[in-house]
Amino acid sequence: MSAAVKYTLGRIGLFVAVLAGLWLIDMNVFLKLMLALAFSAALSFFLLRGWRDEMAEEMAGAAARRRDEKERLRSALAGDDQPSTDPEPPTDRPSR
Repeated sequence: MSAAVKYTLGRIGLFVAVLAGLWLIDMNVFLKLMLALAFSAALSFFLLRGWRDEMAEEMAGAAARRRDEKERLRSALAGDDQPSTDPEPPTDRPSR
């Protein structure tokens, strides 16, 4: 299971648990939902730190893979054997 799915399900689970606890209190339903949202967000900051960090690492790895693949494709289209480390494309080509 991906880290993003685990973290999302954890956030939803915390929201439902806090809402169930607030459901016993006599107050407006909209206020219960808003309090459950705020309390579950605060709790998830502390309780789900590991899953959040794991998700961030997973997303950073995916971004790095996309960046590497993009550079590989650019160099292949330019006819280079090795990808260049120059972030700027060459400007010596005539413009049309």
